[in-house]
Amino acid sequence: MNSLSTSAVSPPINKPSRAVGTNLPTLVFDSSEDLARHVAQLVAGIIRERAAHGQQAVLGLPTGSTPVGVYRELARMHREEGLNFSNVVAFVLNEFYGLARDQLQSHHRWMKEHLLDLVNIPASQVHVPDGSVPLARVEEHCREFEAAIEQAGGIDVLLLGIGTNGHIGSNEPFPGTTGRTRLCTLDPVTRRALASDFYGEWNVPTQAITMGLGTIFDARKVLLLALGERKAGIIREVAEGPVSPRVPASYLQEHADATVLVDAAAGSQLTSSQTPWAAGKVEWSDALIKRALLWL
Repeated sequence: MNSLSTSAVSPPINKPSRAVGTNLPTLVFDSSEDLARHVAQLVAGIIRERAAHGQQAVLGLPTGSTPVGVYRELARMHREEGLNFSNVVAFVLNEFYGLARDQLQSHHRWMKEHLLDLVNIPASQVHVPDGSVPLARVEEHCREFEAAIEQAGGIDVLLLGIGTNGHIGSNEPFPGTTGRTRLCTLDPVTRRALASDFYGEWNVPTQAITMGLGTIFDARKVLLLALGERKAGIIREVAEGPVSPRVPASYLQEHADATVLVDAAAGSQLTSSQTPWAAGKVEWSDALIKRALLWL
């Protein structure tokens, strides 16, 4: 375990507001930094609780820009506070099919650079779908991935990002709700969003291996994270709209312990942010009265 450092102390987290009128518990943070520290503390608490009972903590982890702050804070907690990851088993949510593990855009390489190489999770306890497995072996590989989750005792907490079309993992619109880890086709919207990472949309893989919605639903706790104004519209659909196969993340409304966590920009289109008087009782201020009058 690394020696503890007292030179750097993480600033306190501003308390998030709980959005009202949502179909999913939704927390809105003032900043992405506050959100990242909050989520990292939740994950660290599970790791420590399991370790205190001599058990492994099983994490489901996404890639992408959204969880970077969380991983940065977890790495800091390991480095400066001695957070021990030796009891962690990690399952990465998805991987592009057709990419080698060391390829620049692979999720395997991304996870190593942003978390795995910065903490002490034993390599034998890290599971990432293999995007280079021959097509004839994909189904067997997916079954092995599912078996590893079951052998680990199931996922304690699963972090998710979300695409602008509502996908979670690589479960694109109109997925099967009971699907397990599998090879799937990426939506054109998703491929366009990835174009800059691959130096052109034509270079983006057309398929990925992903945990299915059934696998995601088996996680004991699910945290859906979103940052930035670009995600505001889909977050409103997920948190306040109906369950719809058009928006895969909306199925989280049926999960026993799923929470949406967003920064102020990503939560800006929620009713409690735009028109709080329509979501229930409010404490009226001059500014809020002015907003309501302009809205009317």
